Amino acid sequence: MKRRRFLSITALICALSCVLALFGCSGQTNSTEDTSTQSASADPVTVRVGSLSGPTTIGMVSFMEKADAHETNNTYEFTVSGAADEIVPSLINGDLDIALVPANVAATVYNKTDGGVSVIDINTLGVLYVVTADDSIKTFDDLAGKTIYMTGRGQTPEYVMNFLLSKADIKDQVTIEYKSEATEVVSALAADPNAIAVLPQPYATVAQSRVKDLQAVIDLNDVWDTYAGDGGRLVTGVTVVRNDFLKDHPEAVQEFLDGQSESVKTVNSDPSVAAELVVKRGIIDNADVAAEAIPGCSLVCITGSEMQDALSGYLKVLYDADPTSVGGALPGDDFYWLG
Repeated sequence: MKRRRFLSITALICALSCVLALFGCSGQTNSTEDTSTQSASADPVTVRVGSLSGPTTIGMVSFMEKADAHETNNTYEFTVSGAADEIVPSLINGDLDIALVPANVAATVYNKTDGGVSVIDINTLGVLYVVTADDSIKTFDDLAGKTIYMTGRGQTPEYVMNFLLSKADIKDQVTIEYKSEATEVVSALAADPNAIAVLPQPYATVAQSRVKDLQAVIDLNDVWDTYAGDGGRLVTGVTVVRNDFLKDHPEAVQEFLDGQSESVKTVNSDPSVAAELVVKRGIIDNADVAAEAIPGCSLVCITGSEMQDALSGYLKVLYDADPTSVGGALPGDDFYWLG
């Protein structure tokens, strides 16, 4: 049973890491304005929504249930994919109206479509954790002189770690050994009781069940907030909408946003109940694992100017590390829909 659970989650994380490391579920939400009266006055439409099989969809499971039960004004068609490159073409071609994607992918789509999409919220903050069984590692500065195992070379996890290590002034004192798959990272942890790694949720939770005394000792959200200054927040996933759809159906977009915000609150407030829905949706096949992982998934619904400040700062860090990671240019102010 343990092996089956481990392999299923491994498949999930590998699918996510093909695009970038899936980073965050802190329970932080910003409620959007209640526009139920406004939505009810508009003609119902079908809203096609794409998301990834990971934290972004986990935060949405309660809303998905309501939509399927016809408790919404509009009709919602949900498509859950294993990688962002399965979603992006459908979004660009107009086969999806709303998509929950990695933050840098959203910026890339904006650049590819000449500003054809807008971001409406941050749905996931950072999901990366420093994990180790070495009880001497308590703070980020304790990583000086150590070797860290992780995946994501040439992707956002590498840029994030380099940024944080530089800010902490320990970059030259830390060796990062990149592995091609998360399973290799776990093997390194199992082989050496003092090994240190950076893993995303929900994989960090699964690894703890496989390696004796392994603990998630440092949340990189906290480290980012300490060192980033004006570097926004550590962001994993955002929600974008095609501007043509937003222009024609603003009430439907607002209903989705309200429903998503309420869903995130519901999932964070009762992970055990939400875990059953996560299993039902095929995101994770074990409710116990899902319930343990949800509190560390940094599920949020951050909107408006707070969203813009948090996301623009994060994208600037990625742009400075590698402009191609955000599509070659930072998005303009029109990228951020403030409602």
